Amino acid sequence: MASSFENYNKRRLISSYFSVVLSIFLVLFLLGTLGLFVINSKKISDDFKENIPMTVFFNNAATDSVINSFDVELKNAKFIKDYAFVHKDSAAKNNVDIVGKDFMEFLGFNPLQNSFDIHLKGDYVNSVSINKIERSFRKNEMVTEIIYDKQLVDLVNNNVKEISFWILIVSGVLTIVAMLLINSSLRLSVYSHRFTIKTMQMVGATKSFIRKPFIWTSIKLGLIGSALAIIGLICVVVYVDGLFPSLGIAKDYTSIGIVVFGVLIIGTIITSISTYFATQRFLNLKTDDLY
Repeated sequence: MASSFENYNKRRLISSYFSVVLSIFLVLFLLGTLGLFVINSKKISDDFKENIPMTVFFNNAATDSVINSFDVELKNAKFIKDYAFVHKDSAAKNNVDIVGKDFMEFLGFNPLQNSFDIHLKGDYVNSVSINKIERSFRKNEMVTEIIYDKQLVDLVNNNVKEISFWILIVSGVLTIVAMLLINSSLRLSVYSHRFTIKTMQMVGATKSFIRKPFIWTSIKLGLIGSALAIIGLICVVVYVDGLFPSLGIAKDYTSIGIVVFGVLIIGTIITSISTYFATQRFLNLKTDDLY
């Protein structure tokens, strides 16, 4: 009879620990994922911005020295991520490959111009910086036209600001929810031991002596939940890096280290503080109030 009762208590204890670990894992995994996104948000937005091309067209009268001089200017410019020179013959060939027809057969000449396809660094993809860059390029008399999607540039920058604002709001809400969920799970776990706590107190055990094993157990549960959350975050990093290798998220060991350290610290601090206050509550209760 006693054996079956002990087995029942063990199963209930394991179930209680499992629910605590699961709560900690889910909450810290969500917080860690959000943390990774926040840390890499600039990198993500810059990657998108840097894929917006700017094309600079040159007059057919432009000599090789003019083209080479502009090439050197781009190479030394601090705002250039990368660029490529597109000869008008190559542009015509690419047009044939896309359209399937050679327009030069009935025109009798190549109307296209030599050009440079330019990708700017993310920090310079805004209306103010691009206007300055455009004005500096137009100082070259051989430049006939500069094309880029102005509306897309404005749209991207406005959306980045809006998304950043909402990320901060969601981060704050999730942090509060995380603390409440973990605290609730740990309080339920301590609640199942309320009679043990009161019995130990009645036989003369000090409050600190009673609290220590509960806090240490909660810290271990927090570390287990944190470890599971870290494993899940590493899987997310590997998956995202496979989808967007240009971001280099998996190679950004500093950001990953910050998130991993943050998950461990949050898991440890929240569990220990929540357990402290939960045990303190039952230590201060009268015996009649336990029921």
